[in-house]
Amino acid sequence: MHLILSDDDKHLRFAPLTLTRPLGELRMGLFTFAERWKMLLKSESVSYETSNPFLSGLYDQVTSDSNHLKINARVIPSEELIQEILTLKSGEALFLNETWIAQRGAAKIQREVKSAPTAILENRWDLYLKNDQVLNFDFSFYTRGRKSALISSTNTLLGNKDLIFLEPGAKVEASILNSNFGPIYIGKDAEIMEGSMIRGPFALGESAGVKMGAKIYGATSIGPHCKVGGEISNSIFLAYSNKGHDGFVGNAYIGAWCNIGADTNCSNLKNNYGHVKTYCYETKQMVQTDVTFMGVFMGDHSKCSINTMFNTATVVGVSANIFSSGFPKKVIPSFSWGENLEKFDFDKAIEVAKSMMNRRGIEPTTEEIEMLKRIWDSKNV
Repeated sequence: MHLILSDDDKHLRFAPLTLTRPLGELRMGLFTFAERWKMLLKSESVSYETSNPFLSGLYDQVTSDSNHLKINARVIPSEELIQEILTLKSGEALFLNETWIAQRGAAKIQREVKSAPTAILENRWDLYLKNDQVLNFDFSFYTRGRKSALISSTNTLLGNKDLIFLEPGAKVEASILNSNFGPIYIGKDAEIMEGSMIRGPFALGESAGVKMGAKIYGATSIGPHCKVGGEISNSIFLAYSNKGHDGFVGNAYIGAWCNIGADTNCSNLKNNYGHVKTYCYETKQMVQTDVTFMGVFMGDHSKCSINTMFNTATVVGVSANIFSSGFPKKVIPSFSWGENLEKFDFDKAIEVAKSMMNRRGIEPTTEEIEMLKRIWDSKNV
């Protein structure tokens, strides 16, 4: 069975994170959206339907037949919803009120779902706001019937030990693991160094690392090959990004191949405790939200210097190089350089990206470089 994940024409709502990937490649809980759907639907292959012009030639595009399943990538399923989707016949579509959920083939008949999804994402801040539900759901179905690797006796465990799961090769020593507030999942070959304090729900991806003495509050997901330290709360890191030193990041989403300088702090609450305004790529303007806590959203390949101080609800585009004597602006366009947001020379930006990727033994593809060039050539991103 082939699976198509659709952005539902909403990719700009989740930018800057979706400037460089389809919505189905975002991460919440233990997995990317595509990984979760493939696993639950036992799909053999996946492609993407997106209106993002930057992604041409980079991701598998839609291939369809009379039996394909097309899924709204903004939907995080429940196990009951999965069973409903599997009953879809050719030409049928599932809706929850006005929200399209899934369809098989070219849909002509609409059905109302009987089972609620785990979550439906409307805006990019839903990624961290609803990560609690997604982490709990993922942990429940993925660890069911499996046995955790041995947890070292050097650790202090609080709460239900059954809500702490280590994959083979995971290392955790002399740390506090508190599952009273949600499960804790440590991926294959990941490491939590001594002195760390972890409060669930929490997920650490494959080969990722938590530095000594870190303080991490749920609901937080750290993607594969990331290195994090200091204080982190209710945040998501995609993959291959670093926050290796002291400093605070909260209610935030950090893209791939980012680096957070030592002692960087991000405000996640206004001084008047009011609802925040933040930049929207869809409307190209600041929008009022009903959210009180919101930190930084950072696109892929962006970096900030030591002692950077981010304002509440700052939005950073792709491949920005941030250094400033004061607070950077709340909206930092892609390929910005320095305090005055000058245009980052493209060749130099790619040189930086290659240097970071080469440290992990990875070389950017021609298609990835072409995608970044399309973003560099564009305006208002």
